[in-house]
Amino acid sequence: MPDCLVIEDDAETREYLRAGLESSGYTVHALDNGNAGSQALAERRWDIVVLDRMLPGRIDGLGLLEQMRARGDMTPVLILSALSSVDERVLGLRAGGDDYLAKPFVMSELLARVATMTRRASWARDTAQLQVADLRIDLRTLRVTRSGVAINLQPREFRLLEYLMRHEGQIVTRTMLLESVWEYHFDPQTNVIDVQISRLRGKIDKDFDPPLIHTVRGAGYVLSPGGYGPAAS
Repeated sequence: MPDCLVIEDDAETREYLRAGLESSGYTVHALDNGNAGSQALAERRWDIVVLDRMLPGRIDGLGLLEQMRARGDMTPVLILSALSSVDERVLGLRAGGDDYLAKPFVMSELLARVATMTRRASWARDTAQLQVADLRIDLRTLRVTRSGVAINLQPREFRLLEYLMRHEGQIVTRTMLLESVWEYHFDPQTNVIDVQISRLRGKIDKDFDPPLIHTVRGAGYVLSPGGYGPAAS
């Protein structure tokens, strides 16, 4: 059974989460503050983390996320928060969250999101490496190289590149990226995708040839050694 770490300071919500997740087959370890959460995350790996954004203690939910991602822990994290504006969601996702669910929430939706994140993480672990031309990702060590040169990526950049590589030669739309990489099921009307693609190009393509990441005008993006027709740039 998948191991789920729940970090939620409200006792009623915490037990609601425990009951719902356990009824769906998860083994749940529930904590009520950021300090205990930091220790639990450092001591072992989890299959999924459900994380309250506002926590008592010296470190809050976003601080825990930053700690995890800084040490290379790519465990999927679902953020729970009463802060539900688009700006707050974007802030949580940029901090390293894989999904963001506003309170109050419906348990069936939370379970569906957790199941999707857990499947995706399992799928990634089952594939040791991805390679396109001289670009390679090792999904076990989280190492990215091109022509043997190591490339350092932030967690969101890594997920974006992984998604593009899994769809090599296919046009990937903004909607596909929002739903699969950012876990948005609506358009937040931000330039977050454009910014991340630009940053990724600067690391993947700037000092190498041929360019691999291409914009297909009016459609989206494609990762391919040969581009994608005359509309690609």
